[in-house]
Amino acid sequence: MIKYDKLWKTAEKKGITKSMLTKKYNVSKAQLYRLRYNQPVSTNTLDRLCNILECDINDIMEHIPDDNFF
Repeated sequence: MIKYDKLWKTAEKKGITKSMLTKKYNVSKAQLYRLRYNQPVSTNTLDRLCNILECDINDIMEHIPDDNFF
């Protein structure tokens, strides 16, 4: 499972709110919803968030082992 809990902590450290992400940086509310509930998002979205927050990918997401195998 991919979890995005780190995203919210990193954004808070940078002084960026969810409201700022939607209004200033044009991140859709649908994308924020998907991130909040650890649903799939595109790598483009992750790239944009890394650029906005000036951070690395491991600052916004983490992999938690589970039984999801192909």
